[in-house]
Amino acid sequence: MPKYDTCFFERYAQISLETILGARYAHLINEDRPDLQDISQSIGIEVTRAIREDKNVAQSLVDEIKQAGTKAQQTDEKQSGFQHYTFGLNKKYFIGSLEYDYWRLALPLQRILISKIEKVGKGFYGNFQEFGLYVFSKDDLSPDEIRTAMHYTMDLQQNQALRYQKLFISQIQELIVCDLETKEIQSFAIPFIQAHQFYERALRT
Repeated sequence: MPKYDTCFFERYAQISLETILGARYAHLINEDRPDLQDISQSIGIEVTRAIREDKNVAQSLVDEIKQAGTKAQQTDEKQSGFQHYTFGLNKKYFIGSLEYDYWRLALPLQRILISKIEKVGKGFYGNFQEFGLYVFSKDDLSPDEIRTAMHYTMDLQQNQALRYQKLFISQIQELIVCDLETKEIQSFAIPFIQAHQFYERALRT
């Protein structure tokens, strides 16, 4: 049976990090505070979801959630387990309709960053040598928005002893890695087939 529970995104994050970034993230386990941990390498990664604070984006999300319950789409889901949605300009992907139950709980990126940075600084997630924040973004962020998010994170936590060293932004078809110490930003494309594989593995792990 598919395992679609509150840890789905944590499992998806772990699978994508190991597959895309390699051996350094191969031994993360799904725990709590933070969500992904590798004690031997002292890595802790918190996983969350975010949407931009924009009325149109919010309404679009509500519409998609609503449409996921229509009779035609329910029939499609029984047949394939996937729904057809469009993300960004002319970008189409198959995403399980149940995933939108979790997007409904997402908070805007700015509020997510403030909350998570405050928690890591207070030791809520323990004391790891490398902290990472993995954010699923419902909508594609522009390079400028990515850069702004990185610098915003750096500014907020600059006086904290405990802080994030990495900011990961997952946009379904792309994983963006922001190094908060070197200010380097790397982008890794996730082809449709690979995203589909991540999704399948996360459901069944």
